[in-house]
Amino acid sequence: MTGAGDCNPAPFSAGQHAAARMETHKVPSIEKSHGSPRISFARPVSCRYHRSRSLFPGERGERSGAGVPEEETRDTTPMQYRFAHRMTCAPPSFLDRLFAVSKDPRIISFAGGLPGTRFIDVEGIREAASRVLGEEGRDALQYSTTDGYLPLREYISRRYRQRLGLSIPPQQVQIVNGSQQCLDLVAKIFLDRGDAVAMERPGYLGAIEAFSLYEPVFSDVALGSTGPDIDEFSRVIREARPKFFYGIPNSQNPSGQTYPLEARRAVAEVIRDSDTIFYEDDAFGELFFDGKPRPPVAGMVPDQAVLSGSFSKIIAPGMRIGWICAPPAVLERFNCAKQAADLHSNFLCQKILAAYLETHDLDVHVRRMAQAYGENCRLMCEILDDDFTPDISHTEPEGGMFLMVSLPPGLHSLRLFEEGLREGVAVLPGIPFYACGGGESTVRLNFSTTGEEQIHEGMARLARAITALR
Repeated sequence: MTGAGDCNPAPFSAGQHAAARMETHKVPSIEKSHGSPRISFARPVSCRYHRSRSLFPGERGERSGAGVPEEETRDTTPMQYRFAHRMTCAPPSFLDRLFAVSKDPRIISFAGGLPGTRFIDVEGIREAASRVLGEEGRDALQYSTTDGYLPLREYISRRYRQRLGLSIPPQQVQIVNGSQQCLDLVAKIFLDRGDAVAMERPGYLGAIEAFSLYEPVFSDVALGSTGPDIDEFSRVIREARPKFFYGIPNSQNPSGQTYPLEARRAVAEVIRDSDTIFYEDDAFGELFFDGKPRPPVAGMVPDQAVLSGSFSKIIAPGMRIGWICAPPAVLERFNCAKQAADLHSNFLCQKILAAYLETHDLDVHVRRMAQAYGENCRLMCEILDDDFTPDISHTEPEGGMFLMVSLPPGLHSLRLFEEGLREGVAVLPGIPFYACGGGESTVRLNFSTTGEEQIHEGMARLARAITALR
């Protein structure tokens, strides 16, 4: 497929794999029959590396100059590290610069992606940690199973049933190191080099970075206030046949857009008639300003979906606890990949979190967060509408932590980023959110970490930066 939405990885050079002979062995796939989906996983690769004989003295072909004093033969050329080709596919990241900016007390940052620190219940978590260490400390500090602490998986299962009416047994829930790990492991089990993968335009930059390491061909689909462009979505699914489509239907990062119910049904219908998996990242589903949950697309196509969630946005990101729900055949391979990656997620934190949730009402906590985020979001939108020129537009989030601003014609988001820093405000340019290019005329604003006074001052600084660039 060509045109908007398609971008290909850079080709390999002939000598890049001279040190290894690759042999691929295809795993039997699950074919679609009698209405069941065909699920294609990545092919495992075994590599037989040939030793560089010059590094093993005593063998034929050892380094020339044997018997010559070491100081006369020492090679002063800097080491040339033979990194995997996939590392050349990783897009450049703004994150290091942004973290440095965020630490500058003179900068008001709308660029980050952190939940509000004031909502982290330090005392409650301390009490839960003390209880776990006091009652079962040695067990909590021991190795555990890859799938995660069962009481925590049971809690997640119950919450899906109570909030969304979804029947997801604990056996289909896997604990991970934040939902970010899901991105890497889902890509690892599904994607071979050159495989098609699709996502929203704009899309989450962490997903773009994670998927890029597996060297896929990206397709993207425009996302607006009515959800994905369903004609473009249908065409991409039909023509590119991506292994999976990655989407954030609830309060999307970076745009803040939420799929309406009609869009969810339309997306599910297209997926149902394909062999593509819908990968639903629901990191923000608890944070709707009106407190009303939206039905996940995954619930409409359960055999063709994976659904990930996270406690990072609603409890504490430093605990690094998320989860994935998936059909058994997918979860089996996911579990295998996770075991190879880290054996299991932090067991102590899993136990502490489970103990915390036993004694604290998560619904009350989430309502407070969502109410505060909603007030911040409405204030930011009102300032954009009242104090900025009409050639600047923005999305209207229903929840989450972000909104996206479209800049006046000719104003580049990177120039605004630099000018904003001079004025003392940080925004995130839209460029890294576009897998296939774009974003020069957009910036993402975060409203979860600042208060009313900071929002007023930060937006005034942003307005001055835009004026200076006109």
